[in-house]
Amino acid sequence: MQRFAGRVALITGGTRGIGLAIARRVVAEGGSVVVTGRDEAQLAASVAELGGRASGVPGKVHDAAHRDAAIAHTIDRFGALHHLVNNAGINPAYGPLAELDPAAARKIFEVNVLAALEWARAAVAATTVPPRDTPPPDNERPADTPPPTTLRSVLNLASVAGTTASPDIAFYGVSKAALINLTQQLAHELAPAIRVNALAPAVIRTKLARALYEGREAEAAARYPLARLGEPDDVAGPAAFLLSDDAAWITGQTLLVDGGSSLHPGL
Repeated sequence: MQRFAGRVALITGGTRGIGLAIARRVVAEGGSVVVTGRDEAQLAASVAELGGRASGVPGKVHDAAHRDAAIAHTIDRFGALHHLVNNAGINPAYGPLAELDPAAARKIFEVNVLAALEWARAAVAATTVPPRDTPPPDNERPADTPPPTTLRSVLNLASVAGTTASPDIAFYGVSKAALINLTQQLAHELAPAIRVNALAPAVIRTKLARALYEGREAEAAARYPLARLGEPDDVAGPAAFLLSDDAAWITGQTLLVDGGSSLHPGL
């Protein structure tokens, strides 16, 4: 399939794990990608792996200057921005809410929720077609129709932790619950021009989730009806679907990618 031929995707935190898997899928299906990441060496290696239809911009996802630079670079390098993937996220706090450091909670919310909102708002602003000097005829575009934009879809990476209690990663789950609701709010406000959806993976074998399975992977996997932990490619396929026109009549939804873990409480 070449669902992304002529399309351009910007993926935050796209240098490894789920973000890189999504970038690989977009490129494999004919698209161009810009990935972001904090580690410049890792960023360069990932871009080299992705090939000539890929570019990278180093920086921290919650930094406004980095955000604006990445969006501008995407449009300058590839001429458009069609798909935004808010993949970057953090979880520096493990344990119950009673032991939560408020500074860590603010950081989690800033990166996992507020940054996703700001990237979406900035992408919409950068891709909205400026109004013409002469207003269009009344029969060309109704007055209440939003101006056209090249941006077609936004995908937020949430978590099953945002759908149920997950004691080991309590506030991370709170932030992902907020991201799921943010997805719904943006889908409502940006329709009909832009679709906004989310994915909610369970434990995926990535660096971010390592504390949830390292040293006890067999035990962790035994809790899943599909009898294994997820891999980044397990998320990349559903991501490509929701970004693409195959999901043209889907917006405001959160798709669980969880190996059946939602059949049982928690992670």
